[in-house]
Amino acid sequence: MNKNIKLFIKGFKKGQKNFGENIGIIINSILLSFVYIIGVGLTSIFSKIVKKDFLDLKIKKEDESYWSELNLGKKPLQEYYRQF
Repeated sequence: MNKNIKLFIKGFKKGQKNFGENIGIIINSILLSFVYIIGVGLTSIFSKIVKKDFLDLKIKKEDESYWSELNLGKKPLQEYYRQF
C-alpha cells in the first residue's frame, strides 16, 4: 500500500509540473502577443497617422545623393559637458 501511495505522489508531481509548464507557455504567449500588439501596433498606427518616417527611406527628388548632411563644426567647450 505504501508503495502505491509513493507512485501516486510521484505521478501527481510529474503531472502538476507538466500542467504548470503548459499553462506557462500558453499564458506567456498570450501576454507577449498582447504586449506586441499594443506596443508595436499602436506605435505603427500612431506614426502612420502623424506621417512619421522613422527610417527615412523615402527618396526625395530634389536630393542629389542618399547621404544625409553631417554637421561636424566646432562647438563651444561648454556644450561638450553633460551631454546626457
